[in-house]
Amino acid sequence: MIEFILLWIIVTLAGASIIAALGEKYGSGLTIGVFVGLVVMAQILANKIVLFGTFTLPAGVIVYATSFLVTDILCEFYGKRKALEAVWGGFLASILLVIAVEIAIAWPAPVWWQGQAAFESTLTLTGRIVLGSLAAYLISQNWDVLVFHWLREKTAGKHLWLRNNASTMTSQALDTVIFISLAFYGVLPVVPLIIGQYLVKLIIAALDTPFLYAVKWVRGRRIKSEGGLSRKSAGGADEWLSG
Repeated sequence: MIEFILLWIIVTLAGASIIAALGEKYGSGLTIGVFVGLVVMAQILANKIVLFGTFTLPAGVIVYATSFLVTDILCEFYGKRKALEAVWGGFLASILLVIAVEIAIAWPAPVWWQGQAAFESTLTLTGRIVLGSLAAYLISQNWDVLVFHWLREKTAGKHLWLRNNASTMTSQALDTVIFISLAFYGVLPVVPLIIGQYLVKLIIAALDTPFLYAVKWVRGRRIKSEGGLSRKSAGGADEWLSG
């Protein structure tokens, strides 16, 4: 089972990285779209609780943790503004998802359809879970972007591994503590939930660094093959290649 989970993590990270690398050709909109899609998928998958060793955590944790890699890609190659656009796009998409689910649940079904109870039990979210999810998302994702950008300026574009891991690991800690505390405090033992989720997120954060470097390498080769683009049109890639 652990091998399967690790394979899922690697495939998810690789898929997001490949699409992000294509952003060099199609622009930041493609990468932002991937980010929003990951956030919405994570919201839906989070309704199932799964085992990771002896820990329990939402099934959406892998997909959601991958979204932090995508914001780092956006911040690195398109700038802080585009990364924040993605964060707010994901936030609005999450709100729309909650509204759409509530409407779908309340919409009367034909008498012969027997799936209403299963549909409700799968997609219904409690107020505390929605509040915890949205609050944790906004705070942690903004923190991730701001820390990544700050470290990039402080290191003059060098040490990509440092800003990637420092921003992701601290933002994941914020996300986990805020969400679990708001959603489950007084209902479930929060400490084991926090530890389990954060351990998985740490694993993903450690694994995503090579994928970020791979995206950077692909973009660098593309720039060189085209004879070198201007620093502005390439999103500053010449400078970042020294990071």
